[in-house]
Amino acid sequence: MDLPTVDLPALPRLLAAPAPGWVETTDVIVVGSGVAGLTAALHLREAGLHVTVVTKVNMDEGSTRWAQGGIAAVLDPADTPAAHAYDTEVAGVGLCDPAAVRVLVEEGPTRLRELMRIGAEFDRNPDGSLMLTREGGHRADRIVHAGGDATGAEVQRALHAAVHRDPWIRLVEHALVLDLLRAPGDGPDGLGPACGITLHVLGEGSEDGVGAILGRAVVLATGGMGQIFAATTNPAVSTGDGVALALRAGAAVTDLEFVQFHPTALIVPPGEPGAGLAQQPLVSEALRGEGAHLVDGDGKRFMVGQHELAELAPRDVVAKGIHRVLVATGADHVWLDARHLGGDFLARRFPTIVASCLAIGVDPATDLIPVAPAAHYASGGVRTDLRGRTSIPGLYACGEVACTGVHGANRLASNSLLEGLVFSRRIAEDIAAGLPEQAKPAEVGAWVGGQGWLVPAGATLTLQRAMTRGAGVLRSAPGLAGTAATLTEVGQARGVPRTADWEATNLLTVASTLVAAAYARRETRGCHWREDFPTADERWRGHLVAGIGTEGFLNERWEAQ
Repeated sequence: MDLPTVDLPALPRLLAAPAPGWVETTDVIVVGSGVAGLTAALHLREAGLHVTVVTKVNMDEGSTRWAQGGIAAVLDPADTPAAHAYDTEVAGVGLCDPAAVRVLVEEGPTRLRELMRIGAEFDRNPDGSLMLTREGGHRADRIVHAGGDATGAEVQRALHAAVHRDPWIRLVEHALVLDLLRAPGDGPDGLGPACGITLHVLGEGSEDGVGAILGRAVVLATGGMGQIFAATTNPAVSTGDGVALALRAGAAVTDLEFVQFHPTALIVPPGEPGAGLAQQPLVSEALRGEGAHLVDGDGKRFMVGQHELAELAPRDVVAKGIHRVLVATGADHVWLDARHLGGDFLARRFPTIVASCLAIGVDPATDLIPVAPAAHYASGGVRTDLRGRTSIPGLYACGEVACTGVHGANRLASNSLLEGLVFSRRIAEDIAAGLPEQAKPAEVGAWVGGQGWLVPAGATLTLQRAMTRGAGVLRSAPGLAGTAATLTEVGQARGVPRTADWEATNLLTVASTLVAAAYARRETRGCHWREDFPTADERWRGHLVAGIGTEGFLNERWEAQ
């Protein structure tokens, strides 16, 4: 297939940084400390391997702790893995890998029980059974949750405690991963397997903090890339570092156009605490699962009649329904009505949401909740097989940074934490089954054609606004071309080696790759919505696979489903 293309900036094959001032060696390096990274680390330790976990800020400051809704798994005898697979594939609109989905739904219950054995405590009914609820796209009650709407925080707490009990897991906090180190080999660039990373650690090693960790395998679990947009439910650390690193190293990335916009982020009014911040508070769809309704300014339930599940339709359907109302009315938000659920129930079941609402002067027991879509989850990422292996030997990926094939064009609610649990275990098993000896890194300057470069942090806001305007919920060829022009302009400026500029360069890399894919895919499917191609097209039932060429320009190839 001849793919439509748009002019985009050249991208670095290496981040500009001082030479490493210190070096450590371990068996396996895990980059990221959310559910995927910490679960992988614990399973690797069960195999007797030494593990170093590198995390960007503190161990519990990633996306996992913000997950409100829960974990989807078949635990009710009346439910089946086949039913869970069906709901997952319906949400994925024809692009899920059925084999990956089977792995998820069949192994998920066991992985969830393992999480409970290490200490995670989920909400239970008076008789002691797990309390199960329903979220958008599910046709059965199969979501477990903790603290009402604090599931991610409980998962993070349990994993955090388990990791700290193991003295052979070395934790490196306040560390930004820079680039992948590869051994010499017979690949297209004269390179072989992954053998370590470079990173910047605040307060360690040389004055600038840049060092290297060598390992016999590297696991990317760096989370998402929501900060490429001006409004997102992702934390500030979600700058696409893992996807950008993989692209620079020569790994394949796929399905990056499928960014899920959560339908109901809390809109903070001007003047209230939190107004203008990039991370928007999330209003979990579990609230809609308990009976809350979406209404427009006239109080009309606009999702009724648009889908058989109304407010509980898959997220892309609900986000599009809300966006249509916003376009038609000129408003910047719609309303979520939970008043009929009662103040006592809301406070008990959704304490986090109630607290966020009260902080901006909204009482869900008596007031409508202002909500609008915000960038939430990347269904695509670094391409992996069913064992978490990427196209670079020795480099693995799991969690939101990865594209396992589970999510297709749109992630089903509460499959994300489950995916992290399931595929991190598979990665650990694969690594333990055949870990090579430690290799010596190749001289990176020889294969990138000189030193790397950076764009300045001052360009970040321009990039984010352009992405929201032209590559957000609603896309078109003119809008995407305008965003590409802005990215090209951003790519002309040069920054200096520091955390903010490294992050800005990662954002440019990921944003450019997303725009290229969104421009090429001339259809509407899942959470990719093209105004100029408003329907799904079977000719586009497949995947766009991206990489960065030797000159720094993006290339894409088409793989039919």
